[in-house]
Amino acid sequence: MRRCARLLDERTGGSLEALARQSQQATRRHFGRTMRLFAPLYLSNECVNNCSYCGFSRDAKILRTTLSVGQVEREARHLHGLGFRNLLLVAGEHPKFVSDGYLQSCIDALKSLIPTLAIEVGPMEDDQYAEIVAHGAEGLVVYQETYDREIYQTLHTAGPKKNFDWRLDCPERAYAGGFRRIGIGALFGLADWKHEALALCAHLEYLLKHCWKSQLTVAFPRMRPYAGNYEYAPDPALLLADRSLVRLIAVFRMLFPQVGIVLSTREPAHLRDALATLGVTHMSAGARTEPGGYTGAGSEDLHLTIKGRRVELEQKSGCEKATEQFRIHDTRSVAEIADMLRGQRLDPVWKDWDEALLATC
Repeated sequence: MRRCARLLDERTGGSLEALARQSQQATRRHFGRTMRLFAPLYLSNECVNNCSYCGFSRDAKILRTTLSVGQVEREARHLHGLGFRNLLLVAGEHPKFVSDGYLQSCIDALKSLIPTLAIEVGPMEDDQYAEIVAHGAEGLVVYQETYDREIYQTLHTAGPKKNFDWRLDCPERAYAGGFRRIGIGALFGLADWKHEALALCAHLEYLLKHCWKSQLTVAFPRMRPYAGNYEYAPDPALLLADRSLVRLIAVFRMLFPQVGIVLSTREPAHLRDALATLGVTHMSAGARTEPGGYTGAGSEDLHLTIKGRRVELEQKSGCEKATEQFRIHDTRSVAEIADMLRGQRLDPVWKDWDEALLATC
């Protein structure tokens, strides 16, 4: 923690250029010239939580839908055709729409097609995680959003997500349930970025000691315009500037040389290109942040949800789609991202896991 604080401070942490070189060397030493590619697959934008920074927030008047298992498979086959063998299944937290057994059915439908399946959904109990793992998922992603308890309570006004500790303990419950990969992060722009970075450092160090059998990843997503606030502009007092983000990634690479670092399409193309060689090991590509975003699946069932009740649209023009969670920044195609990586002498890795690896002779 002391080393992290010192390196993050421009006055004591050395030049950014020197940190970037050390970060690059550490990445090559532990990960080679590889970049693991994945895509998020949104299942539902229904949610019971009120979170003031999220487009899926319960009280937001957005177009909502939950994909059927067949529609989820349709989306996955499209992504499979683009090359992906690593998908992150994302859904809002709503027990009525994303009901018990739904995730399991989705995983059952995809596991023969997609060898690496991870989930980013509402927190669960240990035994629920064990059941998800038994069906074929191997990764879980859960961001604390902010590690500042007071700000956390201010931002989360309704729903189970209000419980800070329940969410904070989620990675350990997932580990107990048998997940092989666990990803954590904070959403930068909600609180002082250095406070978040130090808390994230402490959390990651703790998980490395207590969940050491799992492969851990960390991400530093920054706030983006979202449904209900497409004019969003970061608070200058909370802003994580580009140079600070580069420093943050370099510092975490040096402190945690074997931990994966994830960079999403929230970031602009030019910055992703620059960071690809400096410490990042996982990238999303061609992402969509609404259910049915890749094929239009689910657009025939758009509706509003008011006070937990489904409300039909009075008029449907036939061209609407479900509302996205937030706007991505890097809108390049999957092929363009892969070409960019090859141009930097990096090897795009589409598949790094197969169930056959667990088979005994």
